[in-house]
Amino acid sequence: MTNLTTVKDHNDNQQGGGDYIQFVTVVIGGQLFGIPISQVHDVFVPEKVTRVPLAPPEVEGVLNLRGRIVTAINMRRRLHLEPLSGDQGMMAVGIEYKSESYGLVIDAVGEVLNLPVKEMESNPSNLDARWAEISGGVHRLDGQLMVVLDVDRLLTSLIEPKAA
Repeated sequence: MTNLTTVKDHNDNQQGGGDYIQFVTVVIGGQLFGIPISQVHDVFVPEKVTRVPLAPPEVEGVLNLRGRIVTAINMRRRLHLEPLSGDQGMMAVGIEYKSESYGLVIDAVGEVLNLPVKEMESNPSNLDARWAEISGGVHRLDGQLMVVLDVDRLLTSLIEPKAA
C-alpha cells in the first residue's frame, strides 16, 4: 500500500470561522467531485485488493491499509460508468463511515479547495441522475461544476438494505 497523502493536518485547519469548507477534489468519469476534507483520512494507491464473493458489484474488494481492513468501493461501477481503459493504476480516497473504513476508488485526485459555504448550491435539475443521488450540492467553479459528494448518501445506499 503506497500512502500518497495523509490529510489529517488539513482537518485541524478546516474550522477557520465556519464561512469556508475545504474539499479534496477527485475526478470520476471526467466529472469533478469534492469530498469534505473532514471525512477524508488518506489518499492512497491500493496495491492488492481481495475480491469478496457475493458482494455488490460496486465493491471492488477489501484491502489492508496500515493494519485496518478497508472496503474498496469502485466509484465508476457505482456511477454505472465504463471501466477505465488501459493500465491506469487505481487511486483511492480513504474515508470513515459508521466506524468502518472505506476506500473510494477514483480516476484521479486533484487539489484541496477552500470554498465559501454560502456559495454551495442545491443540485441543478439537469444534473445527471447518477451524480444527483450521491450529491449534497454543487459549487460553480471557473468553467466547471464541482459536485459535492455526500458520503452518507453514497454509503447508505450501498451497505444498508433497501426497503421492500
